[in-house]
Amino acid sequence: MEAKEIFKKLQDQFGEAVQELNDEVMQPYIKIAPDKTNEIAQFLRDEEDLQFDYLMCLSGLDLGENLGVVYHLYSMKLKHKIVLKTEVSKEKPDVHTVANIWRTADWHEREAYDLLGINFVNHPDLRRILLPDDWEGHPLRKDYKPQKSWHGIPVTLDSEEEENDAVEQ
Repeated sequence: MEAKEIFKKLQDQFGEAVQELNDEVMQPYIKIAPDKTNEIAQFLRDEEDLQFDYLMCLSGLDLGENLGVVYHLYSMKLKHKIVLKTEVSKEKPDVHTVANIWRTADWHEREAYDLLGINFVNHPDLRRILLPDDWEGHPLRKDYKPQKSWHGIPVTLDSEEEENDAVEQ
């Protein structure tokens, strides 16, 4: 099924929650509302004409003012694919989880939470996965300012040490 057909089917079902189609790129994508990701994902997986049974990838992004989540979906049976995108503000980074639909999303959503601070609403176990529980901030955000130390272990070099290291190299 072509991206335009998938977009039309989603718009018919979800109306304004399906915001945009861009099919003039190598991987056509559909932009959706962040509070409808779970419902739309459920429909994409269960609808007979779609059967998107495989979440190939879920990625979090820092888009400057906002954060984004990108979902790459594939139907093993029908051999078609689509990309979904959603965007949230950094002040309220809530996106509904899809971990109950595609189990592999569990790890990917935890990674996006840990490194970018995206809150996946109704996630079954949303906690840090790569960094310690008491780590401050989200390192993949463009505005991230690293802490100087963590439990007495230096995390960042002070500017004098950075200059010495640069000279030695």
